[in-house]
Amino acid sequence: MLEIGLLPLTPITGAEVEGVDLATDLSPSVVARLREALLRHKVLVFRNQPMNDAQQVALTNAFGGATAAHPIVNGLREDPAVLRTALSEERRALVEAEAGLSHPLKGSTPRRLRTEWHVDSTFVVNPNAITILRGIEIPPAGGDTLFANLEALYEGLSPSLRGFLDTLQAIHSRHAPSAAPRFDGKSAGPFAAVHPLVRVHPETGTRSLLVSAVFMQAIRGLKPRESTALLDFLLDELAGRDEIHARVRWEQDTLVMWDNRAVAHAGPVDGLMFQEERIVHRTTVVGDLPCGPDGFVSRALMGGRFEALA
Repeated sequence: MLEIGLLPLTPITGAEVEGVDLATDLSPSVVARLREALLRHKVLVFRNQPMNDAQQVALTNAFGGATAAHPIVNGLREDPAVLRTALSEERRALVEAEAGLSHPLKGSTPRRLRTEWHVDSTFVVNPNAITILRGIEIPPAGGDTLFANLEALYEGLSPSLRGFLDTLQAIHSRHAPSAAPRFDGKSAGPFAAVHPLVRVHPETGTRSLLVSAVFMQAIRGLKPRESTALLDFLLDELAGRDEIHARVRWEQDTLVMWDNRAVAHAGPVDGLMFQEERIVHRTTVVGDLPCGPDGFVSRALMGGRFEALA
């Protein structure tokens, strides 16, 4: 039997995996053991995994079914399941303009940094279950990705607050009017969905907060000031609870897989501060409809489901 080693990144979030060649070791038994490790550690880091896009898609399909690259953004023409992200000069200029920064060190307050935290694609009714990201071109320093364990975030709250949150739903949305038409002819939005604020994991039965600073708009049933205050508190907890975080340092041919149902992440917050290119390729596994402790199931308000490729 293949020996798979797990080296935890922190006591509760993330692990580095040794002894697996993801380009070739995709037997049902290996996939089952990796899935078990993913459910336990939430984030798996694999070093020295040279592979091509087709092999990354095969890995993605082994864990469920590869979706299109993104609900709004087109993937590669030669492989629509792969999203290429390059922190180019154009991207850095766009980030700087959006942040209103004239210097990369300005504006890096905790409140600004918390806005980077998100769960992938919560603006669709069925966010992807798993995200897989592979380092193609990595700068010598910087560009790290941060992860937060949303189950631990939930468990760290008081029982009374958890009981209240169990009954709530939040509206998530995204509209990108400048987005190019999708190659497959499907709508590129706008998208909006209402999700339970607390999600019950479909495989483990554990509860986690479904909070995403990028896409959450409001909590249903609360007055605007109440909604804003509660969201502010939850996002401050998400960004400020260092004990639930893990930091992944990228290298070329590093591959990171995370359970998008149980962790949030924040991309490089230092992208304005280095000139080297950073290119990663992303694929995602199709997800189901989130369900809350009270039985509420996510509903689409605008846009369709994020389906697996045929």
